[in-house]
Amino acid sequence: MLAQEIIRIKRDGHTLERAHIEHFVKGLVDGSWSEGQAAALAMAMCLKGMSRDETVTLTQAMTHSGLVMDWSGAHLNGPVLDKHSTGGVGDKVSLMLAPLVAACGGVVPMISGRGLGHTGGTLDKLGCIPGYQATPDVVTLHRALKAAGCAIIGQTTELAPADRRLYAIRDVTATVESIPLITASILSKKLAAGLQGLVMDVKVGNGAFADSLDMATSLAESLVQVANGAGLPTRAWLTDMNQVLGSTAGNTLEVLEALDFLQGKNLDARLKAVTLQLSAELLVMGGLAADETQALQKVEYALTSRQGLEQFSRMVSALGGPTDFADRPGDYLATAPVQLMIDAPRSGWVTGMATRDIGLALVELGGGRRKASDTIDTRVGFSQFVQVGQQVQAGEPLAVVHAADAAAAEHARQTLQRLIQIDDARSALAPVMVQRVTSASP
Repeated sequence: MLAQEIIRIKRDGHTLERAHIEHFVKGLVDGSWSEGQAAALAMAMCLKGMSRDETVTLTQAMTHSGLVMDWSGAHLNGPVLDKHSTGGVGDKVSLMLAPLVAACGGVVPMISGRGLGHTGGTLDKLGCIPGYQATPDVVTLHRALKAAGCAIIGQTTELAPADRRLYAIRDVTATVESIPLITASILSKKLAAGLQGLVMDVKVGNGAFADSLDMATSLAESLVQVANGAGLPTRAWLTDMNQVLGSTAGNTLEVLEALDFLQGKNLDARLKAVTLQLSAELLVMGGLAADETQALQKVEYALTSRQGLEQFSRMVSALGGPTDFADRPGDYLATAPVQLMIDAPRSGWVTGMATRDIGLALVELGGGRRKASDTIDTRVGFSQFVQVGQQVQAGEPLAVVHAADAAAAEHARQTLQRLIQIDDARSALAPVMVQRVTSASP
């Protein structure tokens, strides 16, 4: 079977057979497909599209291109569940969701990523914690899941290696935006993790990859259909990303906000809504609650009783971090040397944010990567963000910049003043939970 013939079939708009797709995936792993050939097929897939069956086949083939986790002999204490977000600004939901679901009886081996573009990465946030092992060996991972019920880790080289190579090719060939390829990339890693249930958080808005409702809906439906077609029960929620989620953006600051959340302090209403609803979805899917009402009650109790905080502390300890991290985070987390208030230039109502640009401003501060080899300054970021719908007076704080030096802080202050919109009249508030997707017509 020739690579160029498979490329020609898709180039001409025809459907690829299972054998074609499996040949392509095998070639990604063993190198028999060149970079140019893989890029050509990716572009053909992007331009000509893929059927749902093609996408399922690609997902399954990439899943089985490497190790597929089998938890049957691990004697875990509950159903294996996970959540994935398509990325946003200030999105620290995973840090609370994993231990809260664990406190309710689930087991969460969460494979997370690093920051990409303007969006933050969960692994970068956990990288703030001294000693935390983001890529543990299998024995350590099992020990953490036994002790804490959750382990937030990075993708190992053994999981879905075909996806790792294909994503690198897509990243430099303008083929990232293909919904079928996005779907296969996300789900191949989740299927390889041996899950029994998955909830997808598909962000929509000016700070999301999917900036329109139509695109976000198409992506969510694709993820749900393909995951279910590949044997992984999956639901999705579209959630609002037209403003920073929570009150912070930046790695250390988000870890601190997550700890406050798990202690029941400074609970941002939108952040709480997303975290509890997605957690509840997993409890129902895992048979840990009879219905949504009971699931929300269980998650709320795990939060108010601080059981979620205890599971988080156990996870950090089991993965090499300090045993008292949750009690004394200030002893372990470095803080930025310069803090500067961003003052409101006028009085009025906060009516909007250029959320993506706020994420890029964080990258400029050093809190994200311009290229893969960059080192992140985990100390920098923004805290005390105002919320859309809040009234402010001239000179009152819109946020606080945490920066490495005064010049960077002043530049960020001027930037954010332009990115937060203040008007004379209050605007209608959009719900943070936009739409649930459980199934869709092909």
